[in-house]
Amino acid sequence: MAGTTMSDFMNRDASAKFLSGGATSLGWGPQGLGLGYPVGAAILISILLAIFLAWKASGMTFQIRDIVTFRGEALFWSAILVSNTLGTSMGDFLSDSSGLGYAGGALLVIGVLAVLVAMMKVSVVPNVLLFWIAFVLTRPLGATAGDFLTKPVAKGGLDLGTAGSSAVLLAVLIGLMAYAHVRERRVPGPRSEEREPVTQRAG
Repeated sequence: MAGTTMSDFMNRDASAKFLSGGATSLGWGPQGLGLGYPVGAAILISILLAIFLAWKASGMTFQIRDIVTFRGEALFWSAILVSNTLGTSMGDFLSDSSGLGYAGGALLVIGVLAVLVAMMKVSVVPNVLLFWIAFVLTRPLGATAGDFLTKPVAKGGLDLGTAGSSAVLLAVLIGLMAYAHVRERRVPGPRSEEREPVTQRAG
């Protein structure tokens, strides 16, 4: 939620003329910077790079499971927050300003994610970098795909509504979870001869 509100505050013009009567009656003034998506994205990318440079200079690991210190947690969650904000900005841009439409924006993000998966197999780019690029892209994928499901047909959506879209997404989620569970069960456990030998008693 913080990433979404920060993205809207940076990119959109929320000057008084766009505020509702109720908001203005409460004395709320202009609430947006109106920087636009390109400028907002450039600022967020710069902040994210600065966080990663500070992270690397600290000498701490990028392996998430090994982050156990307060400083490591602070860097990790700062990167998460800025990544979410950047991803939201990208999703808004693809949906509203790119001309690709909701389906086109979602397909573009899916294509880029497929390229990242392929790059994992050839070890050209460090997996840590691929992970964070993919993490940023999950936000615009969710935004564009969600808009495609919920928006009216006249605007390029399927007009399933929020309830229908939630049902479809829940079904997909359950299906993926079931597939992962079945796949995990199919993986054979360690063979008896590969297990750690039990220390025999002397005598």
